[in-house]
Amino acid sequence: MKAVLTSRAIRIMMLGLFVAGSSAFCLAAAPSVTPMSLSSGYKMMYDLDFDHAHQLFQSWQQQHPEDPLGPASDAAGYLFSELHRLGILESQFYTDDKAFDARKKMSADPELKKQFEAALILAEQRANATLAKNSKDSDALFALTLSSGLKADYAALIEKRNMASLSLTKEASARAQTLLAADPSRYDAYIATGIGKYIIGSMAAPVRWLLRIGGFNGDKNAGIEELKLTAQKGTYLGPFARILLAIAYVRDKDKPKAREMLSSLRDEFPNNPLFAREISRIDSGN
Repeated sequence: MKAVLTSRAIRIMMLGLFVAGSSAFCLAAAPSVTPMSLSSGYKMMYDLDFDHAHQLFQSWQQQHPEDPLGPASDAAGYLFSELHRLGILESQFYTDDKAFDARKKMSADPELKKQFEAALILAEQRANATLAKNSKDSDALFALTLSSGLKADYAALIEKRNMASLSLTKEASARAQTLLAADPSRYDAYIATGIGKYIIGSMAAPVRWLLRIGGFNGDKNAGIEELKLTAQKGTYLGPFARILLAIAYVRDKDKPKAREMLSSLRDEFPNNPLFAREISRIDSGN
């Protein structure tokens, strides 16, 4: 049962990541490196412009040598580029649970893995150094949350270590809760807690009971509400949260809400045919 939960959880999260990457890829042009901001780097990354994203993230680190979000963001760029290289972001990879469960362990680029891990180590070192001075520093807490989430994705989608990924997902949720207790306005963090609550809360009662014994708690409705917070107010992950909400509504057979969410994404990203196709599938009953 835990294996089924894990595969479904990862499938939902990574389908959202695929769509987020697609939507940004269809924008007219990558944002300029100046004015420099981390959010510009994320837009470049989602636009699959990894070289410029890394340049911006590394330039940010040079100008902000104690900031953990620079290397954490760089690690996100490494992971996303590897997922793209391996073809993991192809939509047909997520057509059903059986296809996901039958996936093969990927042949990771060893040099990129070293860079990915080095960026995460640096992010965690900077975050922990900052937290030693100020235990409620929101950037440091967010960097640790992001680090756990990136490790979870790498473990599941590249190394096929599902249970390790589930444990890291739990860690990311716990770190997000710590962050939100210190700074409730860091709305991107609600995506980490919201996904876990929704997925576990959607399981059958006996499964939820077993997971609670292992320290995993879920509340489907609360998860939806937290995803809505990120969708409405998130700095980096707002579109991602809206995509996850659309997927959740489809899974819950709430087609009107799913269509509404997809329509807003189609209107915001008119060059992306994916949202229109998904709307057509809903309208056709598929």
